[in-house]
Amino acid sequence: MSSTGRLFRVTTFGESHGVALGAVVEGCPPGLRIDFEALQADLDRRRPGQSALTTPRDEADRVQVVSGVFEGETTGTPIALIFFNKDADSSAYEAVRDVFRPGHADFTYEARFGRRDHRGGGRASARETVARVAAAGIARQWLAARHGVEVVGWVDSVASLEARVDPARVTRVLVEATPVRCPDPTVAAQMIELIEEVRHAGDTVGGVVGAVARGVPAGWGDPVFDKLEADLAKACLSLPACKGFEVGSGFAGTRLRGSQHNDAFVNDSGQIRTATNRAGGVLGGISTGEPLVVRAAFKPVSTHFQPQTTVNRAGEEVALQNRGRHDPCVLPRAVPLVEAAVLLTLADHALRTVAVRG
Repeated sequence: MSSTGRLFRVTTFGESHGVALGAVVEGCPPGLRIDFEALQADLDRRRPGQSALTTPRDEADRVQVVSGVFEGETTGTPIALIFFNKDADSSAYEAVRDVFRPGHADFTYEARFGRRDHRGGGRASARETVARVAAAGIARQWLAARHGVEVVGWVDSVASLEARVDPARVTRVLVEATPVRCPDPTVAAQMIELIEEVRHAGDTVGGVVGAVARGVPAGWGDPVFDKLEADLAKACLSLPACKGFEVGSGFAGTRLRGSQHNDAFVNDSGQIRTATNRAGGVLGGISTGEPLVVRAAFKPVSTHFQPQTTVNRAGEEVALQNRGRHDPCVLPRAVPLVEAAVLLTLADHALRTVAVRG
């Protein structure tokens, strides 16, 4: 329930307004020298308060590594990572202690467990993802060192504004050039304007994050139930507010005929590859060696500041006016989350492939 992966296994813990959050990473091979500055840079891209487009909650999210690393290198034993909350303000949530907020997990958590932590959404809060990003930072460094894999995410669309992005050429430098993390500068400016407009109206807006994994060799993934794209879908859809996933041509591919959609195999200087990549780097649940391209859709943030009606625990209709600090658009901070989902999935499948093939 709070763990993912078979061989590269990650368990997260903690709540949005609790004492701390963290992750335990099992299965990371020994001897990996951790670049802690790079790990912190991954976390800084996710943390709140990084720009005017995000929630002003002020959390430095400085990671503390409490086990599994000795003299800067992984030992092969469980790696424990922890973050202490510093700027949680639970007072804004007292008014919704007994209220089911529309679009949130309040009702479903209570239906499942018979109780819930009402402070900031508790375990259902997007704050939980700080632990995933930290664990994925380790996966990123191992995948790069061992396999030369690079994962880059970006904001592909906000509402109806769609960027023009070439997954084969997009870079992290281009992505980080604007606070909205869209590498198309013209559309990025329009996205920023729209998010600001929505924020001033007390509303929220959603969109799509794209991501590409380059350097993934052919042969990663398992047939049938554990297909690579199936595990990627699960990883992305487990992210807060993620409501859709596609790989390669995705839903757009349904508008083509088979004769148009198939990727022809070619011999490229002795290497078998595909001339196009509508499959998104996966066939039969196994990587093809082409760039792995995915997209994840995020709904508008459920906490907006316009009046709503809902019900309380007693079933009585009540008026709701949200308070607190919230993102008007989750997309800029969702980029490192989608990258994390891809990285954790790839690290696990890389180890699983080695376990099978040697």
